[in-house]
Amino acid sequence: MNLKATEAKLGEFGFKFAQSQEYCFYTSVTIELEKDARALTIIVDDAGSGDLLFGVVVGAYRQETSEFKYDLIDVRFYQPELFSEKEYLQESKRVVSNLVAKFAVSPEEEIHICQGCIFDEAVEKLRETYGEDKVKRIKVVGETQRLVEIAYLDEIRNLGYEPLDERETKRGKSFFHMMRWLKANPGMLKYAKTGWPRLKRYSLFKSIQNEGNGKYATVCSKCGSPCKVPFKPAPDRPVYCKSCWASRRSRRNDRRA
Repeated sequence: MNLKATEAKLGEFGFKFAQSQEYCFYTSVTIELEKDARALTIIVDDAGSGDLLFGVVVGAYRQETSEFKYDLIDVRFYQPELFSEKEYLQESKRVVSNLVAKFAVSPEEEIHICQGCIFDEAVEKLRETYGEDKVKRIKVVGETQRLVEIAYLDEIRNLGYEPLDERETKRGKSFFHMMRWLKANPGMLKYAKTGWPRLKRYSLFKSIQNEGNGKYATVCSKCGSPCKVPFKPAPDRPVYCKSCWASRRSRRNDRRA
């Protein structure tokens, strides 16, 4: 096969060749391959963060090689005790860092990550690891978004729930559809994002929020019994269980009388 025929054949696979008076075929191929390597991009997106059911799917997609990987932020990070402390941000950082590391990122490769606030901590970690100029916030569309959505839908279908076809365009309708499903299947409440403050208005979630919201495990400073209190204990202040607190308050009221 002569040079022209070789160029034409390789051109079918996307190789391009620079024209110059001192043309070297192999140098041209090498240069174009190096350009392709520099063009690699990993895109990170999430799905499910605004949905009542399940945790959040975080996916990473390298569009030039069609590699896709995903992991989960467990639903417990969206339930009362952890959600109030915004622990999901730290978990997002861990999940994103692990996902991106699986791609063996090259020095020239960029990482594009969704603009959602769920990734605020993750972005800072990625910039520390890969460089400020290599990590960019973007609005994710296209194949990455599609694959991450599919992964989330597969996860909620595994629970036995069938999502609405118009879930993305009619979020309010989708929320109430999920809530009705939870009412019919109360055993699945453990897979709901019950830490959302706005759920207090619905009787289905009130008992769950009251049970877990703002409760911290500690030990009573007087009797030594394990107990839970509605505030974060300070190391330099005493904490009392319900019984000891009631006794202490009673004595204080007696002194006032």
